[in-house]
Amino acid sequence: MPLDAKQPGEVARLDADDLAFARDGKSLFFSRVSITTPSEAARLDLSSWKNGSKVDPAAVTRVNEALLSQIDMPAMESFNFKGAENADIQGFLIKPPGFDPSKKYPLKFLIHGGPQGAWGNSWSYRWNAELFAANGYVVVMINFHGSTGYGQEFTDSISGDWGGKPYVDLMKGLDYVEKTYPFIDKNREAALGASYGGYMANWLLGHTDRFKCIVSHDGMFNSESAYGTTEELWFNEWEFKGTPWKNRELYRKWSPHLFADKFKTPTLAVHGQLDFRLDVSEGFQLFTTLQRLKVPSKMLYFPDEGHWVLKPQNSRLWYKTVNDWVDQWCGEKH
Repeated sequence: MPLDAKQPGEVARLDADDLAFARDGKSLFFSRVSITTPSEAARLDLSSWKNGSKVDPAAVTRVNEALLSQIDMPAMESFNFKGAENADIQGFLIKPPGFDPSKKYPLKFLIHGGPQGAWGNSWSYRWNAELFAANGYVVVMINFHGSTGYGQEFTDSISGDWGGKPYVDLMKGLDYVEKTYPFIDKNREAALGASYGGYMANWLLGHTDRFKCIVSHDGMFNSESAYGTTEELWFNEWEFKGTPWKNRELYRKWSPHLFADKFKTPTLAVHGQLDFRLDVSEGFQLFTTLQRLKVPSKMLYFPDEGHWVLKPQNSRLWYKTVNDWVDQWCGEKH
């Protein structure tokens, strides 16, 4: 639940979760978090909350306060545009620290997973938008068809249409930010995604040359082989409306590997050996294809990670490798 009213173009500063009432019923304890603030505990005095009056919650913990006070993390801004089927689509933008509106900045275009997920006002250790912006990039995130938080019909609309409306939303969102924000250098743009976002990164490879480089993390590359190697079999059957032998046309329609003849964009593939959601073979297939096509490519392989990179030292390596790859193709020399 948002703790601050939203103004046009702004995003609530803090969200609350993990609600728990005190034994006497007079206080509500919860964790609060934002895209600029890791989770901290807070307390709301319910006895003071009467007749709709606004009561500011009191901090219970301040673990990160001293460190955060030394870091410039720009606020997340919200924007809306017309996407596929003329639907209203929401996106978010984060400017780099020390932002200068007279300068041109390269872009990191983040694509969320799920696909029934969404970007929001929350802190992430795995895909931290503020950290992606920190080395001089504008970060853009789009909640395309299939995202949660916009009604069940909108969420369900991605099933059977993985490379359809979501792709249109992303491209129209990119068109919108390029036109609306003159500080974005449209000649230095990178696309990054994991899980479904990794699938979409692979789909972009065969459908657009707009990006200078791509990062594909734990994404589906071959829809038929992914079906036979996932631990989440029901999901593939739901999303692709059956099995590959009964509905092969849909599996093949949205399979990135069948568009490899159009692959040109330099790509970093990332995959974990212990990923049972999307088997590591999906990452190897992508990397092998890129190498065979002589597309500039690199693979970051984690023998001890699953669908998410969770170990701290691995996470540091992940961020360094990903950011170095984007810098190589979108940095100042470009």
